[in-house]
Amino acid sequence: MITKMTGILTRVLDDECRVQIGPFEYQVMIPEYLRRNIQTKTDEEITLHISEYLEGSQMSNRLIPRRIGFLSELELEFFDLFCTVDKIGARKALKALGRPIREIAEAIQRSDAKWLTTLAGIGKTSAEQIIATLKSKVTKFTLFSEGTFGSAPEPLGAGIDPQVVDDSYAALTNLGMNPSEARDRIDQVLKSGQKPATVQEFISLAFAVGKKG
Repeated sequence: MITKMTGILTRVLDDECRVQIGPFEYQVMIPEYLRRNIQTKTDEEITLHISEYLEGSQMSNRLIPRRIGFLSELELEFFDLFCTVDKIGARKALKALGRPIREIAEAIQRSDAKWLTTLAGIGKTSAEQIIATLKSKVTKFTLFSEGTFGSAPEPLGAGIDPQVVDDSYAALTNLGMNPSEARDRIDQVLKSGQKPATVQEFISLAFAVGKKG
């Protein structure tokens, strides 16, 4: 199974790109926001984090291997998480990711079903299902720092349990902070370089950085 590939970007098409590695050219499916990022970067080196799946059905006796690529592991993780929503497979998820993952994650976190229906292929029922399934799991993606081609984005707070981040966000909002303020406090803690191991430690740091600000 291929998990990452580095090669020369030879072509960028509507929903895929081609990557040359040695004598072989690979087809890699990509979301729309990534296509916009790399469309002028042909003939440059690119590294993609890869998810693989088989497309087709055993009934037709034809299964086609597909690869989906992202610039960072966190983007790939969000894609895999998105695919856990009922009735959203790899193709539908890929089509829906027309906006950067941070924007999508923020919409999920604020339960904005109307905004989610602006994504390709996502209707009202799907939007509500996405929120119900993922709302408690997307905090770290709302803190994602978008990068550009040739400089893969890095998540803040590497080394901190993502569940601690999610639970800390929930705790801060339960304590009366609005979502924007809670995200800002969490962002400051992650940028501080400290690595709280528990929600209690995280909350203490969140209030400490707030006083400094």
